[in-house]
Amino acid sequence: MLSMPDPLPEFGDVRLRPFDEGDVDMLIDMSADPYVPLTGTLPANATRDEALAYIRRQHGRLRTGYGYSFCIADRRSGEPWGQIGLWLAGLDQGRASAGYCVAPRSRGRGLAGQALRALTRFAWTIDEVHRVELFIEPWNAASVRTAEAAGYEREGYLRSYREIGGQRVDMLLYAAVRGRHAGTRRQAPA
Repeated sequence: MLSMPDPLPEFGDVRLRPFDEGDVDMLIDMSADPYVPLTGTLPANATRDEALAYIRRQHGRLRTGYGYSFCIADRRSGEPWGQIGLWLAGLDQGRASAGYCVAPRSRGRGLAGQALRALTRFAWTIDEVHRVELFIEPWNAASVRTAEAAGYEREGYLRSYREIGGQRVDMLLYAAVRGRHAGTRRQAPA
């Protein structure tokens, strides 16, 4: 069974913390985005009860060992802004994957990038994690900017990789690798 890190991950204005009942209104706002319900377990136009059930599912991720689901929140006030997760299905291969979403009312402020930096730093505290992967639809320019701003590098274009909303979609593969810094590449041996 996993447990929340202590101290909680932070970067810039962001702290990654467990979800609580005070996050319901933010989750309802997030569920109004037509894309969000296609990619996770938050229903479209969620009710209060559905948002609370979502929170319980996020807490269950730790109990099952599936991974870490954090609320993206203001480091000082705790105001909720979105969700980010570190998923450990590939841990036996040294890999984790991440996903993130900022509620519509909080977008455009660089919060997802700060959250991704905090999450990636946290990932490197897990001895078995050597690589964190992101899968981004090619049209999602905001998510591409977030990944690149957080030091992730594009590694590939995966055709018909995943089903979203009942359709097969292409995905861009971005990754961060332990020990490599953003913008630097290892030189090939001479």
